[in-house]
Amino acid sequence: MKIIGITGTTGSGKTTALQVLEQMGACIIDCDAVYHDLLQTCEPMLQEILEEFPDCAPAGQFDRKALGRIVFADPAKLQKLNDITNGYVFAAVHFQLDQAAAKGHPAAAIDAIGLMESGLSLLCHTTVAVTAPPEIRLQRLMAREGISAEYAQMRIDAQRSDEDFASLCRHNLVNDGTKEEFQRQCQALFTQLIQERSFHCERE
Repeated sequence: MKIIGITGTTGSGKTTALQVLEQMGACIIDCDAVYHDLLQTCEPMLQEILEEFPDCAPAGQFDRKALGRIVFADPAKLQKLNDITNGYVFAAVHFQLDQAAAKGHPAAAIDAIGLMESGLSLLCHTTVAVTAPPEIRLQRLMAREGISAEYAQMRIDAQRSDEDFASLCRHNLVNDGTKEEFQRQCQALFTQLIQERSFHCERE
C-alpha cells in the first residue's frame, strides 16, 4: 500500500485533492478529524490540554474555539499544544494505516498540516504540498467554517508559508485555476505516484 502525505496551508484545496485520491481507491486519514475525535474520546490527552491551557474552559467546559484563539495568537503556545497532541495523533494514524492495509486499499493519504513537525511524514512513501494564492485561501476558509476574516487570517498566519510547504515536500500541487483543472492535475500526479515501483518511506 502506497502512503502519501498531503499537507499545505488552510483553504488551499487539500479536500479536492483528497477526493481525487479517494475516487482512486485510497483510504483517507484526516488528522484534523483524528484530533477532534481524540478530544471527545481520549481523556488523557484532553486532561493534558486543560492542565496546560485552563483558559480554554471558560465556563467549566472545554471550548475548542477558545483554545484556537489562544494558540493561533502565540506560536509558542501552538507548539506546546502540538507537543501534547502529536503522540496521540501519531498512534491513532498508525492504527488506521494498519486497518487500511488489511482491507486491501491500494493507497492511503495522511492529511496533516503538521505532517513534518508531527513526525507523520516518516510513515509516508512520498509527500505532496497543496498550495494556493492567499486571497483564495482566506475566502475558502471563511465560507467553509463560518468564521470572520480576522479569525481566518489569524489561522493562516499561524501556519507555514506556501513556499515553506512546497520546499519541505517532494511534490507541489498549485491550485490557482478552476476546480476541474486542479482535479486533472491531481489525477495525473497521484496516478504516477501510486504506479511508481520504487516507493521508499521518507525515513529511509
